[in-house]
Amino acid sequence: MGSSSPQILLRKTTIENMNPNWEQVLDQFEQVMASGIDEALQVDAMKKLAYLSAACCLRRISCHGDGRLATEVGQSGAIHSLLRLLPESDHDFQRVLVRCLWCAVTFGSENRVIVATNGGLEIVVAMLNSCDENTRKYLLEILSALTLMREGRRVLSSLGGLRFLVEAARFGSMVSRERACQAIGLLGVRKHARHRLVELGVIPVLVELFHVGDSTTKLVVGNSLGVISARVDYIRLVAEAGAIPLYAELLQGPDFTGKEIAEDVFCILAVAEENAISIAEHLVRILREGDDESKIVAADVFCGLSDYKHSIPVVRSSGAIPILVNLLRDGNVEVRERVSGAIAKLSYDKEDRIALADAGAVPLMIEVLHDESEELRDTATEALINFYEDPSLQERISVAIDDLSLQRMEMIRLHASNEQMVRSLRRMFIEHLTLDPDLV
Repeated sequence: MGSSSPQILLRKTTIENMNPNWEQVLDQFEQVMASGIDEALQVDAMKKLAYLSAACCLRRISCHGDGRLATEVGQSGAIHSLLRLLPESDHDFQRVLVRCLWCAVTFGSENRVIVATNGGLEIVVAMLNSCDENTRKYLLEILSALTLMREGRRVLSSLGGLRFLVEAARFGSMVSRERACQAIGLLGVRKHARHRLVELGVIPVLVELFHVGDSTTKLVVGNSLGVISARVDYIRLVAEAGAIPLYAELLQGPDFTGKEIAEDVFCILAVAEENAISIAEHLVRILREGDDESKIVAADVFCGLSDYKHSIPVVRSSGAIPILVNLLRDGNVEVRERVSGAIAKLSYDKEDRIALADAGAVPLMIEVLHDESEELRDTATEALINFYEDPSLQERISVAIDDLSLQRMEMIRLHASNEQMVRSLRRMFIEHLTLDPDLV
């Protein structure tokens, strides 16, 4: 017989860890029943033993199968009973009930709606204010499951329970921490919630989870932390917590979504000049050592950085320009297309034009004019026009410009003019953004 799957082993371990001390429970029950002093106490003892036995059985049932049994338990009305009993139960019985509820929402996603719509989140938050550590872990994992629903997040915010969501992202199983992180990202879209989450210390919590999470968790954390960073007040906090190297790692990872997330967040973080310097250093390393897909995204990020005035000299001083020129010569078609686009963007700055010319970009751009790729031809022409209109460089490319048809020349001039207008508007927006964070 083959070995058990990791999920089955996890469930077996979970069940064993949840078992009450039945010897102690039965001994207490026998003492009450043998005393014969108070019939009401004996009835209460019988009820408690019955509830405890039922809760343990339901918990075991919920942990088996592919979630269908947990769903059956939820639809049977058991969750309503659990929620009714929880606020009135003592410590030992309460612990068993909490773990039963944990199984119901962990292995049966439909049960989360039943719990949330019947006051379950309110009960969980109230218990988190006074529970012991053994029960706390399960309550936090129940909370993280419930906050994946919009109504759950709304209720949690209204109860002032965001601190528990941050705590859930810090402790517990990785699955629960990832759920909490996803809920944080969804809540962080709103300015007030984002501010409160930052006050509660969510940034270092997410960065720590970024460190230890698996590839899927890193995507969720990267996205949520990007949402938090989308405000000037927090850009430096995110960088100071150590996020930039983690996004560089995500950019080099195998997942295309991760590369897109890293690109977007880098363009946000680069609003701060010191962040742009650090980002550029990582991008240069990736252009040297990364695979083709990573180099493509790194070139795109350099395109984005060129939209910020303070980043223009940063790109040049990072040593990226000679590497970009070499990739234009030796890279595959897609790499060359993206690199050519970056060079075209950089060519709008006088100092960058000189650095590009010194690195040998001009003859390469002239060669690219005859490439099969239309995108390469367009970006090369755009850059060459910028070189040609620079009096200090005009003579070096006049022959190439003369070979271009007037029609193509006018088309590219119009395209370049539009690009410059968009770039100018974006720079104006970024300058406003930096001065007035409330505009975000």
